[in-house]
Amino acid sequence: MTTLKFKKFNIEPYIPGKSSINKLKKIIKLSANESALGVSPLAKRIILSKNLNFSKYPDGKSKKLIHQISKKFKCSKDKIICGAGSDEVIQMLCQLFLNPKDEVVVPQFSFLMYRIYAKIVGAKVVFAKEKNFKISIIEILKKVTKKTKIVFLANPNNPTGTYLNKFELIELRKKLRKNILLVIDDAYTEYMKIPDYQSGLDLFRNKKNVFILRTFSKIYGLASLRIGWGYGDKKIINTLNSIKPPFNINEIAQLAAIEALKDTKFINRSIKHNIIYATKLKKFLEKFNIKSNDVSANFLLLDFTKSNFKAKYFYEKLKMKGVILRSTEYGYKIKNKLRLTIGSKADCLNFISTVERNFKK
Repeated sequence: MTTLKFKKFNIEPYIPGKSSINKLKKIIKLSANESALGVSPLAKRIILSKNLNFSKYPDGKSKKLIHQISKKFKCSKDKIICGAGSDEVIQMLCQLFLNPKDEVVVPQFSFLMYRIYAKIVGAKVVFAKEKNFKISIIEILKKVTKKTKIVFLANPNNPTGTYLNKFELIELRKKLRKNILLVIDDAYTEYMKIPDYQSGLDLFRNKKNVFILRTFSKIYGLASLRIGWGYGDKKIINTLNSIKPPFNINEIAQLAAIEALKDTKFINRSIKHNIIYATKLKKFLEKFNIKSNDVSANFLLLDFTKSNFKAKYFYEKLKMKGVILRSTEYGYKIKNKLRLTIGSKADCLNFISTVERNFKK
């Protein structure tokens, strides 16, 4: 009897934050860094439009969306590629640049898909230690070898919420070999209103050996539609287009993304909301000796080291009450910490009242 043979991967699968709890109908989901204010009104209008024709294939080149991205961010259209989430762009970059036994350097605590896609193509993932949960340029450079092809990092970083300032990013690119691709994930850049921060796109838009990732899943509120984009050298983009699946982004996603980019009023409201409620939650949790990173992206990494209770107890107790945070123990391998998404006003106030009722200061 013959059996099918297939590749075996030594890969820990991506486990997303929980979105439901058995037997509980009403939950407060603060586990996935989704938009606190939902979808922009302009995007919602197009999503609910009755004039969309679902029987036709979408534009496989996303031409109108790329035009709008180019217009908003003042960047070249021929240096943009769109994907089914920035995840797909990460996957294509790994397919394009990596061969078996090549090496990829990622921060010790970082978005899990960098390592997963690298391992799928047979590359070795090398972890650079972080200092106080901040990406360390020194540690990244220590891990670079002749086999290093890509360095991945998110700025600000997920799940730690810390960031590299513009001078540190420039220094990293200068000290890396020119033939190493530096991939900077700007997923949370819109939330960053800190003087010494600058997005990867603004810093490196003309660099041939830097590739920028962007997403519509966070501040734009289109996580369910799976849409993101990448920006890099024309030659890289041309080759990525040759391996990109046809019709990879559905018509609704493209149209909604175009409208979301136009909705500056919604974006500004989301930024203001995030600053107010991230600050409020941070101060509130300090009463319980639960520390967190400085306010940056739309989440906080909660540290229970000095608290009267452990992260796991806090997580399970809240889950029983219908409030879901993100455990960092699995996947990220960070013990005694939790990631808290900044939710809507109602979600944040419900979180505060639930903690007050169930935990002693």
